[in-house]
Amino acid sequence: MDDRRLTIKEIFTEPERYWDEQVTVAGWLRNIRSQKQRVFADLNDGSCFDNLQITCAADGDTADIYRGLSSLGVGSAVYATGTVTQRPDGLPELDLTALAVEGESPPSYPLQPKRHTVEFLRTIAHLRPRTNLFSAVFRIRSEAAFALHKFFHERNFVYVHTPIITGSDSEGAGEMFNVTTLDISNPPRTEDGAVDYRQDFFHRHVNLTVSGQLNAECYAQAFAKIYTFGPTFRAENSNTPRHAAEFWMIEPEIAFADLDDDMELAEAMLRYVIKHVLEYCSSEIAFLNRFVSPGLIKKLELVANSEFDVITYTDAIAELQKAETEFKYPVFWGADLQTEHERYLSEHLVGGPVFVRDYPREIKAFYMRLNEKDDFRTVAAMDCLVPGIGEIIGGSQREEREELLLERIKEFNLNLDEYWWYLELRRYGTTKHAGYGLGFERLIMYLTGVNNIRDVIPFPRTTGTAEF
Repeated sequence: MDDRRLTIKEIFTEPERYWDEQVTVAGWLRNIRSQKQRVFADLNDGSCFDNLQITCAADGDTADIYRGLSSLGVGSAVYATGTVTQRPDGLPELDLTALAVEGESPPSYPLQPKRHTVEFLRTIAHLRPRTNLFSAVFRIRSEAAFALHKFFHERNFVYVHTPIITGSDSEGAGEMFNVTTLDISNPPRTEDGAVDYRQDFFHRHVNLTVSGQLNAECYAQAFAKIYTFGPTFRAENSNTPRHAAEFWMIEPEIAFADLDDDMELAEAMLRYVIKHVLEYCSSEIAFLNRFVSPGLIKKLELVANSEFDVITYTDAIAELQKAETEFKYPVFWGADLQTEHERYLSEHLVGGPVFVRDYPREIKAFYMRLNEKDDFRTVAAMDCLVPGIGEIIGGSQREEREELLLERIKEFNLNLDEYWWYLELRRYGTTKHAGYGLGFERLIMYLTGVNNIRDVIPFPRTTGTAEF
């Protein structure tokens, strides 16, 4: 084998640099087409979405290579050495002079060159990244994650790793996974019959986190601008295309900031990531636009180039009540907006991205700042809605007034002992501060047009499913 091994991305990026050059590539065969005089195969090495066509003639010096390549199965891993030539369509291909098999793939390989359903591909999640669909989705996921880090780094945010194991329920919803080393078939008991968590590993009852926000606020009060980006967990027994038990969250927190600052940051971040993906994943987006979600490029460009509208929750309810559309869920002041309501607001009322702000206090979390302007009837919360999906970001200004925060914790019947440090944060140089959460998988669904969260997570964890 020639020692000058290149990636397919390098060849496609600067093909003119390699015309008539002898190079070596290594990858997996996606397709093999044997003809009487010549064999063609598509090779992908994971460096980019595109395949490199490799070929050789059936006679002459390459007769043995022809027979070797023709006998291989789809999925085989090979080293291929040859001369880079230009196809009639202008793309590069590799005219083989040598072929070495790294790992053969038998005829039972399940990813033969035909269309497979996403349901089938979920059963072989260990192989599905070798398909065009999931190659596109997970490359976009990688670039989107990089773009998020780049966005915050350019704005001097500090990246904070918040704990995955926690004793606090930041959402106050109670839908959390327990973490214990106790014998669940015979746990120790207290005198009143309750599980004695004092004998557990942490000497208390703990869970997997649903959000890093409360911990993130501590660091915002020291660094002013921080963000978290990590896994979160929700023990919600929901079997919908939008819910998973394990997912990733991006959660920035900014000190000396109010809800307006929060919305400005969210808008800038969303536009930045979309523009980055459109630029650096053009092949993947084009594939998805053609085969998965027609109109995807237009939808993304709309949000990337739009100024986001703002409407209050009260005005949004009024507009929904006037709508001629018949909604499945009733619309009234105090109701939590459903996806159908959110999509109507963004797609029909506004025709683009929109923030809905100032929600009723009863339907939002305890840490959201009560609004004085309406006698604490609402909180300084916002949801960012985009066409095609509805809510994509949710955030709020945080309650920095200790006495009101204490009142809200009691209102939610939360254990005060678990929030002593969160309350204490309000006593020592507290500031107005705000933040939001973006479900990373929800963002990837939007960027790719894929409509099931199971298909934007490498190994999805959903109700009844924890394979691989």
